[in-house]
Amino acid sequence: MAIYLPELDPVTTDFPPTTTALDDPNGLLAFGGDLRPERLLSAYRQGIFPWFSEGEPLLWWSPTPRAVFMPSEFKPNKSLRKFYRKSGYQVTLNHACHDVIRLCADTRGPEETWITEDMIQAYQLMHNLGYCHSVEVWQEQRLVGGLYGIGVGTIFCGESMFSLADNASKIALWAFCQHFSHYGGTLIDCQIMNNHLESLGAIELDRPSFSRTLQRDRDAILDQGCYQKQELAPSSS
Repeated sequence: MAIYLPELDPVTTDFPPTTTALDDPNGLLAFGGDLRPERLLSAYRQGIFPWFSEGEPLLWWSPTPRAVFMPSEFKPNKSLRKFYRKSGYQVTLNHACHDVIRLCADTRGPEETWITEDMIQAYQLMHNLGYCHSVEVWQEQRLVGGLYGIGVGTIFCGESMFSLADNASKIALWAFCQHFSHYGGTLIDCQIMNNHLESLGAIELDRPSFSRTLQRDRDAILDQGCYQKQELAPSSS
């Protein structure tokens, strides 16, 4: 059965309303356009993100329900707290964003990742412009885990995470949730639920609930210093 999918205007950064996204595949909204910063910022402010594989058209999505974390409610389990205390891991913010983006792509392999070379370059540019941020986990000065995403008001739009050592991505998320909540962060968007996210406590919001939260918080201002380059130290108490 043929479906109609709008093509984005190559000049403007307009998107169709998210309410017009397809049910099957869930959330597919439009194709085309580009990955320039203005379009990416417009997309994230509306709850839209790019997701496509190498050789495919540039596809834009806004699925429902939406997987999210409430950062103030993230509770690491006892075993993760115990592991962190003994791990010797160091956690930082915005120390190596370019490397985190690259490793999120490379650790999945070419057949598994949607983080194409064009996506890598686009999000590295977004970091240079101050919109894309990363959390890094280090073991003896080696980068072993992390995550990255886009800041939109008091919402963090998570894009991807990776782990090369036990629990490294979980500790990155834990550290960031504590830090982000402390600075006024209200929600972390994880896009689509999976077993791993659910096991960490992610919940789902339907489209109207997510849209209301986005409209409320996308122009809110975080406490000063949230995304400054720094070390993070999650409390294990």
